[in-house]
Amino acid sequence: MTQIKRALISVSDKTGVLEFAKGLSGAGVEILSTGGTARALRDGGVPVIDVSEYTESPEIMDGRVKTLHPRVHGGILMRDSGEDRDALGGIGGKPIDLVCVNLYPFEQTVARGASHDETIENIDIGGPSMVRSAAKNQARVTVVTEPSDYAEVLAAVTSGDGPNASLRARLAAKAFTQTAAYDGAISAYLTSQGSDSKFPGALTLSFSKAYDVRYGENPHQQGAFYIERNAPAGSLALAESLGAGGKELSFNNLVDVDATIEAVREFEGPAAVVVKHTNPCGVATAASLEEAYRIAREADAQSAFGGIVALNREVDEATANAVAETFIECIIAPSFAPSALERLQKKKNLRILATGQWLPADYAALQFKRVGGGLVVQDRDATGPSEVRAGKVVTKRQPTDDEMRALDFAWRVCKHVKSNAIIFAKPDRTVGVGAGQMARVTAVGIAAQKSGELSKGAVMASDAFFPFPDGIEAAAKVGITAVVHPGGSKGDEKVIAAADAADMAMVFTGVRHFRH
Repeated sequence: MTQIKRALISVSDKTGVLEFAKGLSGAGVEILSTGGTARALRDGGVPVIDVSEYTESPEIMDGRVKTLHPRVHGGILMRDSGEDRDALGGIGGKPIDLVCVNLYPFEQTVARGASHDETIENIDIGGPSMVRSAAKNQARVTVVTEPSDYAEVLAAVTSGDGPNASLRARLAAKAFTQTAAYDGAISAYLTSQGSDSKFPGALTLSFSKAYDVRYGENPHQQGAFYIERNAPAGSLALAESLGAGGKELSFNNLVDVDATIEAVREFEGPAAVVVKHTNPCGVATAASLEEAYRIAREADAQSAFGGIVALNREVDEATANAVAETFIECIIAPSFAPSALERLQKKKNLRILATGQWLPADYAALQFKRVGGGLVVQDRDATGPSEVRAGKVVTKRQPTDDEMRALDFAWRVCKHVKSNAIIFAKPDRTVGVGAGQMARVTAVGIAAQKSGELSKGAVMASDAFFPFPDGIEAAAKVGITAVVHPGGSKGDEKVIAAADAADMAMVFTGVRHFRH
C-alpha cells in the first residue's frame, strides 16, 4: 500500500473534483493545484497551494508554462529510494503521491468547428506530461484521469492504507490509453489540414475492451467486444443490458443486433425489424408496436425463429407478450415498460438491450472494415428516405400513391440487405427478401419464393441497377407492379421496355446502396 500525503490536481473537466478534493483534504492530503482548478477548489473551501508557490516559479506566457518544472516532475517521478529523495530535496522539491489531471478538450474543440489557432491552443502539453510521468511511476504514484474513478480512489485514501498496487496499475493503464487516444486525435487533425479529403492522413483508433465473448463467429475462434472512445449515446456500444437470459451476447449476436437497430432507425412510425445472419427477414410499420412486430415476424416466420428483434418505441406489455410467443435470441429497443420487462425477463436465453437515447437515421459516422494489412474506411450510408419521391419515373405508367408508399418503404429496407439485394414489399411491410446473391435475377427468385402469393400487387426494390431485363420479367411473372432501383446500366432501355411491356411503373433514384 502507498499512503497519499500530497496530491496535484489540475483538471479541465471539473465534474466531481470539488468533492474529491474535499475528501482528500479531509484525509490530511496536501493539495497542489493550478489556475481555474485552484480557484474552484478555494471557492469550495478546500485549502490549496498554488503550483507556482510550490515551484517558486511563476506561471508564464498566459499559463502556457506552469507545471513544466523539475520540482513538479521530480516530485512525480521520484522513486522510493534515498538517492531519488536526496536529488529531489536538493532542488527544493517534495514527493507528489497522486496526480489528478484531465486534458484540454481538444476533440471537443475540433468537433465544434473552432478556428485552427484555437484548436492548436487546445493541445495540452503539461497535462499529458504529468499523466505520463505519474503512470510511469505507478509503483509509488496514483494517477487519476477520469471522474468516474474518484470514489474508488478516495475510498482507498480514506481507509488509511492508500491505493494498492493493483489499483495503481489499472489507473496507469487507463492513463496511457487516454494519452494515446489524445495524441491520435491531434495527429488525425493535423494530418487532415490542407487536404480536400475528410479522411486524415494518419488514423489512430481508440477502443476499450468491454468483455470477452463466448467465441467468435465459430467455436474455434476467440473473440471480444470493444467500445469506441466517445461512442454516441444511443449506439449499441452504450446500450444497457436489462437481462442476459443466462448467457452473454456472442460475436454473431452483436453483429446481428447492430444490423437490426440500424435498419429500424429508418422509420418514423412504430416499426419492427427481425434480422437473421445480418439480413432483415421481416420489416413492418403499423399503428401499434405490437402489430408492427407481428407483421414483421410473419413476413418470414421460419427465418424469424431464433432471430434478433429491434423496435423503435418503448416496448409495452402487449408487444412483450407477442415477442415471448416464439424463440428470439435478443431484443433491442429504446426502453421497456416495467410490465414488459418483467414478462421478457422470464424468457430463457433472451437477451434484452435498451439504447435509451435514440439516434436518428441520418446520424454521421465512419465505418471500418478490416482487410489484410489494413482498413477500408467510409462514411456511414445515411441517405435513403427522400430518394424515391425525388427519383425519376422512367416508364409510361406513373406509380400509384400506394405503390409510391410501398416503393419508399422497400427502398429504406433495401440498403440494409446484403448485396445483391431484392425487396418485395407492400406499403407497410416486406413480403419477400432476396439477399446476398451473385446474380440479381437469383435474388428476385428468392424474394418471389419467400413471398408466395403475397407478391401479387407488391412492389420491388433493388439496391443496384438491373443489368438485364430478366429480373424485371421474373418479377412481373409473380405479380410485382412497380420497381425502384438506381438505374444507370447500359441495358436501361431494355429494362424500361420490359417494365412497360408488363405495365409496371419504374423509378430511378440515381443512388446505389450496396452492402457487403
